[in-house]
Amino acid sequence: MPRTHSHPFVPYSPQRLSDGEGLRRGRELHEHLETRRSVRWFSPEPLPLAAIQTAVRVANTAPSGAHHQPWTFAATRDPALKRQVRAGAEEEERRFYRERSAPQWHDALAPLETNEDKEFLEVAPWLVVAFAQKSTPRPDGGLRKNYYVSESVGIACGLFITALHTMGLATLTHTPSPMAFLTGLFGRPATERPFILFPVGHPADDCEVPDLRRKPLSEALVVVGEA
Repeated sequence: MPRTHSHPFVPYSPQRLSDGEGLRRGRELHEHLETRRSVRWFSPEPLPLAAIQTAVRVANTAPSGAHHQPWTFAATRDPALKRQVRAGAEEEERRFYRERSAPQWHDALAPLETNEDKEFLEVAPWLVVAFAQKSTPRPDGGLRKNYYVSESVGIACGLFITALHTMGLATLTHTPSPMAFLTGLFGRPATERPFILFPVGHPADDCEVPDLRRKPLSEALVVVGEA
């Protein structure tokens, strides 16, 4: 029977792949993403704005609650602003590493050898902050409530990271706590909250990363029930 809709709908017919071709593409993607690592040593080599624009376009393909797309990606390559971001982040990190009693959290971070020094925030050619929109201004001056905001923005950020890696770039999911200082620095409204701070660029020639292993499929996947 023909469907009836109260809102506009369009046909959707994505390419249908054979099981073999679909698995081949999936495995190639896994092999590609298996090489992705978070980076704290960046090259200062300039990066065109088009690279950031492309990564955000990819992020914009993410599903979101009620298709409200509750995210804003704010980017800067301004040295003065990057310096302010570093100062604000290091202030929060000093409190975390020197004053907060969080022994389990500190122990968990020990293999990464992180500390309060965030030089990469000035070295990386771009800083991009993903802001989560708790609500969105309407043309009539009111506010539209957004739904599943954290889930939606998290998915968009994952695609943003994937796009950067696909372009041969590196990043880090930096989340100084609290991050409210970023709202003012980037001129965002009170209806938005900082979600993740991404330094973006090429890895430094002498870049090193911790020797880590990802959990095996047997720990990541549970198949429940009978076929």
